Amino acid sequence: MGNTKNMITFETKVYEKDWKYILKGDYLDKMIERCNYNFSKKTLFINNVKDKIKVKKYAEKKLKNGIIDSFYFVDEYSEQVLKHFDIDKDSFKGGYYYSISELVSIFLCETKYLLHFSSDSYIENSKVNWIDKAINLFEKRNDIIIANPTWNFQYNEAMNESISEISNFYLSYGFSDQCYLIKTDIFKKNIYNERNSNSERYPSYGGELFEKRVDSYMRNNNLYRITSKEISYIHKNFPKKSFFNSILKLLRIPYKVQQRI
Repeated sequence: MGNTKNMITFETKVYEKDWKYILKGDYLDKMIERCNYNFSKKTLFINNVKDKIKVKKYAEKKLKNGIIDSFYFVDEYSEQVLKHFDIDKDSFKGGYYYSISELVSIFLCETKYLLHFSSDSYIENSKVNWIDKAINLFEKRNDIIIANPTWNFQYNEAMNESISEISNFYLSYGFSDQCYLIKTDIFKKNIYNERNSNSERYPSYGGELFEKRVDSYMRNNNLYRITSKEISYIHKNFPKKSFFNSILKLLRIPYKVQQRI
């Protein structure tokens, strides 16, 4: 397991279209287990669900079983969070529900570092301790503020997007909300109202969403992310129940077998 001296919160989120997938079975359990890290806190954020009482019941089961340490309903903190970050809700231009959960989780985080996974992303089955390796670089360089595994085994793509290499990581601009490890204190600051023309590559349907705002801040201030050369996360959408069942199978089988599917 990871180094306990590094205080890290694990967090993920659910919403109306995926909470059943995440909370009814052991998907969340496996999601955390695969990180192979002794987190200080494990937190769940619940956003934009129809039946809060029903979702709460399942979240409480995860709490009782020690899978998570806490859970929060995003809408109970959203107004306070927007005020803290000096963000006008209308400024998201359609990206509010893509963004508010991440902002609330950062605002409420009490540890030095925060590891986020979107609900449809999970780490490959590997024992590589990329988290402590990333934190070692965080502590050496103030201009590195984000770390993540490579996405969907696209190591060549990660290399091509990089501007240099450091140890077991590629150094680059760019940011994705699928998975990120961050320095919490930086992200608690008012950094989300900057714009950069290079950040216009994000999908237009997301409006001025969280990840686009972070990307602009990084580019405007010469700040970087590091992407692991040794480990990948897998990102899969949940469009159908049958497709989700195939993801559950992937979470239960060895990585070498998973690669051949």
